[in-house]
Amino acid sequence: MKTIIIGILVLGLVALATSYTATTTAKGAPVEDWLRNGQVIKQVSTSKKLVALTFDDGPSQTFTPQVLDILQQHQAKATFFVVGKRAEKYPELIKRIAAEGHELANHTYNHPLSPVKADKLAEELDKTDEVIFNITQRHTLYFRPPGGKCTKATVEPALDKGYKVVLWTAQEDPKDWSDPGVAKIVSQVVDNVRNGSIIILHDCGGDRTQTVEALPQIIEALQKKGYVFVTVSELLRDSNTVPAIEEFRMENWLE
Repeated sequence: MKTIIIGILVLGLVALATSYTATTTAKGAPVEDWLRNGQVIKQVSTSKKLVALTFDDGPSQTFTPQVLDILQQHQAKATFFVVGKRAEKYPELIKRIAAEGHELANHTYNHPLSPVKADKLAEELDKTDEVIFNITQRHTLYFRPPGGKCTKATVEPALDKGYKVVLWTAQEDPKDWSDPGVAKIVSQVVDNVRNGSIIILHDCGGDRTQTVEALPQIIEALQKKGYVFVTVSELLRDSNTVPAIEEFRMENWLE
């Protein structure tokens, strides 16, 4: 009798463990699949000295022209993750970004920092893409959630629409939005950059004077090291995406 009871208990524990494993695997699988398949990107691997400079939250009538002037002076390309309502307000800046060979990407229409439902996110993406297309005749291919905050409700609709979700390489994020000082912005990027880095800066969302002052120093220092600044599309064309599952979970995943 004791043997039968022990056998039943063992079978029950095995069944419970199997159920738990299946549940956690099912919950984790989409995130891991997205990272492994290069649909959600935090970092890439390349033997070439290429980096992607990205700017969030613009365009700004004050700071975006200054950023564009600096990029032009240094023959550097960048990707601008623009907010739709701001793009709608400053179409000439969007035209200039495209005309000067930079890339435009989707950063939602209203820049909601609180988590939104899937249908709301889909609407935000569509509205921004429509604004960009009406100005440039080009659709957006990449999406960055505001604040880099990812939920299934923000990632899945973007993937369903054919977007790749592009975040950034954490080590060289200077958090310029917090005004840490020009020297800190420069050193955080320059000291931590690597082949295939995706660098995040901001050309709007507050006083971006420090970012503008730091930008030429960053570009010049990295160019001296042999780095070439390319768009996200150009970077991904010459690179392999690198899974960053644990880093992603800790920093970005909200669910």
